[in-house]
Amino acid sequence: MTLIAIIVFAVVLGIGAFATWQVVETKLSADLVNSAAEAAEKTVQAIERGPADAVVIPATRINRIQVVANDGRVVAASPAMKGRPPITRMRPAPGEMRVDGTSCVSSSPGERTCYITVGIHADRTVYGDVMVYTATPEPQAIRTNFLEITLALFSSALLGLLGWGTWHLAGRTLAPVERIRTEMAEITASDLSRRMPVPDSEDEMAQLTETINATLERLEQAVENQRRFTSDASHELRTPLTGLRTKLELAISDPGSEDPQATMRSALADAERLQALIEDLLLLARLDAGVRGPPELIDLADLVTSEVEHRRARHEVLLKLEPGVVVRGSRIQLGRLLGNLLTNADRHAVSEVRVRVGSEGGEAVVEVTDDGLGIPAEDRERVFQRFTRLDSARSRDAGGTGLGLPIARDIAVAHRGRLYAADSTTGRGARLVLRLPLSTALRS
Repeated sequence: MTLIAIIVFAVVLGIGAFATWQVVETKLSADLVNSAAEAAEKTVQAIERGPADAVVIPATRINRIQVVANDGRVVAASPAMKGRPPITRMRPAPGEMRVDGTSCVSSSPGERTCYITVGIHADRTVYGDVMVYTATPEPQAIRTNFLEITLALFSSALLGLLGWGTWHLAGRTLAPVERIRTEMAEITASDLSRRMPVPDSEDEMAQLTETINATLERLEQAVENQRRFTSDASHELRTPLTGLRTKLELAISDPGSEDPQATMRSALADAERLQALIEDLLLLARLDAGVRGPPELIDLADLVTSEVEHRRARHEVLLKLEPGVVVRGSRIQLGRLLGNLLTNADRHAVSEVRVRVGSEGGEAVVEVTDDGLGIPAEDRERVFQRFTRLDSARSRDAGGTGLGLPIARDIAVAHRGRLYAADSTTGRGARLVLRLPLSTALRS
């Protein structure tokens, strides 16, 4: 950052210094040329009306004046130029009366002095046809390169100050980043509870720190969920495996004690439960990874009808379906969601399950209601946690995996929707509500 800043400002300062030097030098030279020209014009006026032996008196601060005849003789001069050779041999171009230039003479061995010189041609003077020359020394700033050196030193000092300031400012700006990097390097997967100190200033660094803390919060929650999920999954898998192994070991150790057919049927039931549990775990893993099927337009009324017709239910299922409620998503996953809701309602119902499909406020609404014991208000969120089964559910049916409703909610979230438990409209039983965005194709 410092190098880039210095390079950029060096270019800018170089251009500015060069332009300043040119303007100042041009202005100084122009002022001196104008003064020399004014002195030459006044001298011409004096020799046009004065006597031939008149001494040329400086009319301005210019004191180097000569009147030079065409043959090169100095016929008149100011006191400072008496006895000196002509200042210059410059002649104006044809058709012009004035010539400007610079002439240099040796003032001492190894040294030269340069003058800004102005010559005016006059042909009606007491000296005849002559050239009037006036000269003034070049300014010290031009003669000694004082201006260039001053500008170079000033620019160098300014660049040095700018470089130091940029380095210091960049260091102060990046210091919080270094502190964050150090803190992040010390955070490991075994300790995600540490957080970055948020600066008091409401700037980008504070926003970055808050974003990092929020990310760490989500990461800690995700790791904790993964640990809990792994622990619960291990426990859930261990139970049917243990039962299956025990039955097989008893059958092998004492073949005549139990009916082989009953043993095999019981083992098959345990294997089926293991298979269902593993399938649910695989589906959860795909949902966590964001894997979805190809999106398509789905009529929820048709999907509910198809799911109800292809399922074996213990209780009557009553449908209230509004046609034309279309959403966009994966038919397979939404079918699994509805299947889980229907299975859950059928497991806890006493006599009937009700399913309603409608639309409200730009959303498709699916309600699945049973007439069972219902879900206590304090447990309505807990039932969507993985491997959670309420005591009533455990007492009524031990065959569930505890993943049906969590899978259903994950599918709803993956489709930008919501799944939650609400109060029953009949005053009894559980009511699960699914809300999904209506398809934009339908609304347009």
